[in-house]
Amino acid sequence: MVAIRGAVLERIGAPRPYARSRPLTVTELDLAPPGPGELLVRVEAAGVCHSDLSVVDGNRVRPVPMLLGHEAAGIVEAIGAGVTIAPGQRVVLTFLPRCGQCPACATEGLTPCGPGTAANGAGTLLDGGIRLRRAGQPVFHHLGVSGFATHAVVSAASAVPVPHDVPPSVAALLGCAVLTGGGAVLNVARPVAGQTVAVVGLGGVGMAAVLTVLAHDGVDVIAIDQLPEKLAAASGLGVQRTYTPQQAVDAGVRAPMVIEAVGHPAALQTAIDLTAPGGRTIAVGLPAPDARISLSPLGFVAEGRSLIGSYLGSAVPARDIPKFVALWRAGRLPVQQLVSATITLDDINEAMDRLADGAAVRQVITFGQA
Repeated sequence: MVAIRGAVLERIGAPRPYARSRPLTVTELDLAPPGPGELLVRVEAAGVCHSDLSVVDGNRVRPVPMLLGHEAAGIVEAIGAGVTIAPGQRVVLTFLPRCGQCPACATEGLTPCGPGTAANGAGTLLDGGIRLRRAGQPVFHHLGVSGFATHAVVSAASAVPVPHDVPPSVAALLGCAVLTGGGAVLNVARPVAGQTVAVVGLGGVGMAAVLTVLAHDGVDVIAIDQLPEKLAAASGLGVQRTYTPQQAVDAGVRAPMVIEAVGHPAALQTAIDLTAPGGRTIAVGLPAPDARISLSPLGFVAEGRSLIGSYLGSAVPARDIPKFVALWRAGRLPVQQLVSATITLDDINEAMDRLADGAAVRQVITFGQA
């Protein structure tokens, strides 16, 4: 066993502010060594994402106690049998392991892996096991990663090696924000010169989509958010057209590709309203399971429009993360600009408040040497 320190969600649905109710406890845990096909990773950086908040606030019900965190990067310290990633390698940890054998994996990212999705829902690793314990009792894994900790044991299917010149905070964001937002651009929107992509919602995922569109020569981007500070941040990245949702509707903005990155019915409705005839509305945000919108089918039929869901940016991490690394290295994808704050693990409850308030793009937890 390895003694680690991590942020454990004790209960779901605690009242806000989380800084007062403290649903997450930073505590000592025991981490079992990696089994066959698994890695022990010393976590260097972890991003705080809405998918973490959605477990805290109950929009995504998971078993508890659970060690949260699903967007992380670190150094491999030990490997189990059959793993080809060498100790000492920096890896990006991704939140949906791919078994590589199920029919969903054969869709090349279009459909989430079946066994990986089942393991994520159960709070286990890909093989169904749990490697975390506290005072002898099991603690569940979050999306196969549990990155809010000094160390993690993950399936090799959840890890993608990256070169050491990729900083930990950049590498961490490649695992969720960039894969989800940027992947929706590369794999679903696929814009070409002369086209326009609108992005509704400028959190970490939405801003990653904006950056990825900006990496395309001759492609225009429209950024849409309710918060003026988010619109100002998008302008600082080089976006020339920014609107609140109401401003966009009032101005008659229409785009052939619109990416919704909020996970709220109103945001999806806005994205649909802004989609031009023949265009695609691409939904990447994860709303509450009981969220609903009202649609007119005539608008889709008569205008030849489509609504597409894109989970994890329809990405294959081993295929797509190297693409994003190449763009970052070329100076065309400044992922580091997504980091709105660098925090410590002890700040995690306050970080959830800032995320819920919409004040953060990406807060990144950094860890010192173990």
